[in-house]
Amino acid sequence: MLRLKGITKNYKVAGGEIQVLKGLNVSFRKNEFVSILGPSGCGKTTTLNIVGGLDKYTSGDLIIAGKSTKNFTDRDWDVYRNRRIGFVFQSYNLIPHQTVLGNVELALTISGISKEERVKRSLAALEKVGLKGEEYKRPNQLSGGQCQRVAIARALVNEPDILLADEPTGALDSKTSVQIMDLIKEISKDKLVIMVTHNSDIAEQYSSRIVRLVDGEIVEDTNPFSEEDEIKESENLSATEKNKKAKAKMSWWTAFKLSARNLFSKKNRTILTSIAGSIGIIGISAVLAVSTGVRGFIANMQDDMLSGNPITIQETAYDLDAMMNGMDIDDTVEMIKEKGYVNVEFMIKFLADRFDDMNSIMVENEITQDYIDYIRAIPKTQAALKIDRKINVTNNIYTDFSYDGTQETTRQISLSALKQTYTSVMENTQFKDNASLITSLGDVYMQAPSDEEYILSQYDLNEGGRIAKEKNEIMIVVNQDWALTDLLLAQLGYYNQQEFLNIAYKSDDDPSNDLDIPVKEKLSYQELMGKKFVWYDNDTVFTKNTSTNPMEVAMSPFTYNAYEQEEWQNGLEFEIVGVLMPKEEINYGCLEAGFYYTEKLSDYIIEKNMQSEISNFLIEQNSDTFQTVVVNGMQTSMGITYKYSYRYEGVD
Repeated sequence: MLRLKGITKNYKVAGGEIQVLKGLNVSFRKNEFVSILGPSGCGKTTTLNIVGGLDKYTSGDLIIAGKSTKNFTDRDWDVYRNRRIGFVFQSYNLIPHQTVLGNVELALTISGISKEERVKRSLAALEKVGLKGEEYKRPNQLSGGQCQRVAIARALVNEPDILLADEPTGALDSKTSVQIMDLIKEISKDKLVIMVTHNSDIAEQYSSRIVRLVDGEIVEDTNPFSEEDEIKESENLSATEKNKKAKAKMSWWTAFKLSARNLFSKKNRTILTSIAGSIGIIGISAVLAVSTGVRGFIANMQDDMLSGNPITIQETAYDLDAMMNGMDIDDTVEMIKEKGYVNVEFMIKFLADRFDDMNSIMVENEITQDYIDYIRAIPKTQAALKIDRKINVTNNIYTDFSYDGTQETTRQISLSALKQTYTSVMENTQFKDNASLITSLGDVYMQAPSDEEYILSQYDLNEGGRIAKEKNEIMIVVNQDWALTDLLLAQLGYYNQQEFLNIAYKSDDDPSNDLDIPVKEKLSYQELMGKKFVWYDNDTVFTKNTSTNPMEVAMSPFTYNAYEQEEWQNGLEFEIVGVLMPKEEINYGCLEAGFYYTEKLSDYIIEKNMQSEISNFLIEQNSDTFQTVVVNGMQTSMGITYKYSYRYEGVD
């Protein structure tokens, strides 16, 4: 029925291992009352725990109905404890908030037995141990002997093959102990009962067999079970007994009800525990939330600030280290005040030294195509990469411009000529002294970064809008107030000349202000995106001087066409594909308010204009737009000329 074969058990301690059981070899009959006696620490309880599957042996084998347990899984041990073993402990181990019936039912509940069957079998077990009529009492309403009877009923209700009892009478008086022992002896007629006890009198009086342990070894067995008897008994076991195995299962609803009943039985403790746990969880969550929020805020602020002030590598730049070192030079010359004399302060030398210092702190970075390719190949650890050639696109982009908004006065003008027009217009107003400075404030034409994800992390798009990607796509970016300056709008052609003049007059309460001309205070997305712009190459907008007069050619080798000509063809027409607004949490952003084109347009412009006549001319001359040449022995300044006309009607 049950056999311990060479069982050892070692416990690990700080200094090594302690061997509690030293190769136990013992077999048990199908039904007998076995008492295990021995002094404290001899391994009695350890043996009982190994037989009950509560502890695992170190070596050897526990054979149950002829089947080895060496390869038992945790699931197999659960089933073994639930179906074959019944436990009776000295301390009863009853659940205080459950009734007597509920405590006995528990083993059947874990086995998945139906409610009706559980009640029927539990009542029968309670009647068997003499507790009929006590089913609905709580454990605290019973005596010690009654509690032990409940524990015995609970151990028997699942009809186990083996009943294990650990000092079952240790907490009982003599009279009650006799009653419990009589009950256990009666049970041993049908089952194997293994009892651990210190009381040799009880063991000798009630047991049919006594096994004595000393230092983890069996020193006496009063009724050993021989190997021949074991083989005979094993042959007589039915197939059902040999393969007795069922799944220990409990439905989720049953588990939920048991848990809920346990919680409600200790309502006050449950509520206080919940409150305390909630306070702890809320506190930890609050700290984590604040910490995460602060870290996120700092990270976003850093990203925001760095996007507005990015790391920039320019072809020409200041050497800040040299500048700081230059500040350490002591230029102070002691001036001796002498009556009748005036000292001379050598300003020329001071300026010469400063100019030398300025030259020393200027550095030239050699930016080649290889360097650009190297930068592009760097793994993306930065937020966004922008390669800007600083192309002035205003000379080549044209848009419609009108004096008064009528079709008769509308012409296609370049953005640079439009700026010059408004500068000239401003020179005829009260802002004449600062006309160039004022109009330059609206000159915001830039290349946008190519990283769409990065842009959209800081900016929102108008409904239906998208990020510009192709060479013929542009975007309009507004500021934090979702606004564009009147200077920028005017230089993009959204105001006609009369409207712009009226804004200038109105700003200074000039009597020339025409109240009949409305001032646009806002523009719809449709108005912004409906504006048309066209780009033409250099050979179209710059006309080479073919005069035979060398002086004339030298003074004006090219003429710039400020207005679009009827014969022009193959212009690149732009489409405004989106209006970008900064997100509420963005204070700086990677884009300031203005007109943005793509890197593909920059590449296209370089490709189209690299071999243009004016580009080749400037390369040959190794000069910028203006230079000095000698013609017929005369030193003459030369450059590119252009003409534009505008209409101005002032009021005296």
